[in-house]
Order: sequence, then structure tokens, then C-alpha cells
Amino acid sequence: MNTDLLMDNLTSPALLFFLLGIIAVQVKSDLTIPESSSKFISLYLLFSIGFKGGQELAHSSFNLEIVWAVVFGISIAMIIPIYSFYLLKKKLGVSNAGAIAAAYGSVSAVTFVTAVAFLDLQNIKFNGHMVAIMALMEAPAIIIGVVLISFYKKQNDLKILHIIRHSFTNGSVMLIMGSLIIGLLASDSQALGIKPFTTDIFKGFLVLFLLDMGMTSGRKLSEFIKNGWFTVAFALIVPLVNGCIVAALSGFVTHEVGDRFIFAILAASASYIAVPAAMKIAVPAANPGLYLPMALAVTFPFNITIGLPLYYAVVLST
Repeated sequence: MNTDLLMDNLTSPALLFFLLGIIAVQVKSDLTIPESSSKFISLYLLFSIGFKGGQELAHSSFNLEIVWAVVFGISIAMIIPIYSFYLLKKKLGVSNAGAIAAAYGSVSAVTFVTAVAFLDLQNIKFNGHMVAIMALMEAPAIIIGVVLISFYKKQNDLKILHIIRHSFTNGSVMLIMGSLIIGLLASDSQALGIKPFTTDIFKGFLVLFLLDMGMTSGRKLSEFIKNGWFTVAFALIVPLVNGCIVAALSGFVTHEVGDRFIFAILAASASYIAVPAAMKIAVPAANPGLYLPMALAVTFPFNITIGLPLYYAVVLST
């Protein structure tokens, strides 16, 4: 891995604000971001990414590469939860294994946003259809996790159609897909009118959001450590393996460095928004004290510190 690239990432304001949030919690500071403000920032980031992706898509021509990219993305979201479930089932039980597998097969919109900022620092573009692929990758893993739990527990009362609907009507998915479509329909002159809002202030909102995420991660960290080495190892090793393998395999789907990097980070990320919401409905027996801190307090920090430059280096070398 390029050490200069790693150091650039480790000294980026976005990451340092994330670490500041963790430190603030550990020293019991009264630093807080109001919940309403935190939600607004989240909505803004998803809107901005979606709208800009739609604009990029409007200037792209639909071709076979986009079709293969969609198939590749959905395949990743289906394969990862299956093998993750069997790695986890014996140690953590069926319900917890299914919930964690769904989290690691699904994607993190926040990690995606951070990856976009990383590419921006490298002056590398990615295609707009990757935003749509990210949104499409949320649901398959949730469905597979629920189906596996249902199969092993012989439960026929789990409402799969309800879970599918919930996955696609989840607020983050609705906003990013809606913004993508609106960005696709808007003309260049119309998009230019809101460019200061969608582009110029993006990085400022990102660092505030990561400060908030750092505080959230810090609160979950102590609760998670109690669960032992196995969950920590899984939360570090599995995303690392997923990200590196997909970074290499993505070369068969596209030669665009930005798109390959996005595929890698999506495969390495874990959902801590859509999946907990779905699992609360479908599998209340699953322990959120496991899958939520694994995704948020271990995998997310690893990806934005070491993962981003590592997956980028793998893409460049394959």
C-alpha cells in the first residue's frame, strides 16, 4: 500500500473529526450534536450524492457494462450474507448469525459517502449508475438473512414481502433513489442553480456528520468489547477479505478505477441503519448489541482509516 496515500487518509479532516467524536465520548465531554441536526445532515449527504449521481447518469449512455455492473453488485449482496451466516451460525446462533450476515451483505450509505469524498481527494470520477447500484444492494442481503433464519428455525410466519417493502421504502434508500431520479431528469441549467448546495458545502457537512458518527461509535464501543474476540475478528477480517476480493474481481466488470473502488468499499461495508430497522421487525430475537456495534464501532472505523487506501491500492495493482 502507498504509505503517502495512507498518511493522507489518516490526516484528512473527515477522519480526524471522526476520531475527535470518539475521544469526546471517552473523556465524557458534553459535546453533542442535536438529533434533529444529525438527521438533517444525514439527509443532506444522501440527497447530494443521489442528485449528483443522477446528473452523471444523465450524461452517460446506457450500455451492457451498466447491466453487468448491476448484476455484479446484486450478486455481491447475495453471496456475502450466505457464507457469513455459516461462519457465524455455530458460534452465535441462528438469529444473530442471520442478522449479522444481513448487515455485512448489505451496504453502508455513510461509508459510501466517505468513499466518494476519498475519490474526490484523488481527483477520480465514478459513474452515476454506481449510486443506483448502492441503493439496490441494500435489500437482497436483508431478504437472504431473513430467509436463512426462517429456514433453520422452521418459521413460516415471517412476512418476507413486508421485509422487501420495508427495505425499499427505508428512508435512506428512498431519498438517494429519489434524488438520483430527480438529478437524472433535471437539466444542466436547473442543476447549476442548486450547485452551491449540492457540491460546495458537501465536505463541511461530511466532517460534521463524521464527528457525530464518532460520538455514536464511541458510545457503542464499550458495550461491544464485552462480546469477545470472535465478533471483533469477524468485523475486521471479513470486510477486509470482501473488499480486497471484490476490488480485484471488479476488473472483469469495468475498467473504471472509481467504479471498481466503489464496488470494493460497498462489499467491505456493513449496514447499521437499514438492517437494524428491518431486523427489529423480522427477527426481534437477534441481539442488536452484537450486529450494531460490529458494523458501527469496528468495521466502519476500519474502513475509513485503513480500508479506503488499501482497497484503492488493490484496484490500482490489479
